[in-house]
Amino acid sequence: MKSTLHSFIFIISVILFSNQIKAQTTGKSIKASIGYGASSSYYNEDYGSQDEVDVMGGGLYLHGEYILGIKSWFSIRPYAGAIFESVDKDQNVQNQPQYKVTTNAFLVGGKIRLCAPIPWVAPFIEAGLGASAGKFETFTPNVNFNKSDVLLHIPFNFGLALGRKNSFEIGFSGYFHPAAKQSTGVFAVGYSFPLD
Repeated sequence: MKSTLHSFIFIISVILFSNQIKAQTTGKSIKASIGYGASSSYYNEDYGSQDEVDVMGGGLYLHGEYILGIKSWFSIRPYAGAIFESVDKDQNVQNQPQYKVTTNAFLVGGKIRLCAPIPWVAPFIEAGLGASAGKFETFTPNVNFNKSDVLLHIPFNFGLALGRKNSFEIGFSGYFHPAAKQSTGVFAVGYSFPLD
């Protein structure tokens, strides 16, 4: 009972005094991230015994953001990045084509972040809209998309901002490309450099 009461008082204190807590710094910053990305088709129609074929591509992910910190819990983030993926060419599947899903593209766009006003460990969530310019391949039993083009993507991210000023980050990102019927999942680490 006492621990529940203490937890309740702590949560109420955080809510009431959130103006005094700086979870993420306000002002302008630049964030650089590096990570690993993997793409797969989200077209999930059952295709029999071939659903055991691994068609994911994976590779290097680079990302940079210009951060406009409006409040300690809200920021606007124009971004640019790149993802370079390939697939294992040694698929051990007889009498079947080489299925694959890859993204090799540059990414630009904008997103907003909502961040819990908690120092040292602050969970966040982000969403936005962007464009990807590059080569997209989605070759599965049900999809055959192979184009070099500029495509709309929808980013969705969540993670933790760490440190006294929440300068370090670990997070998971998703980039959905509806035209190519594929999505890219990313695990990345990042660091923010204040400009003010």
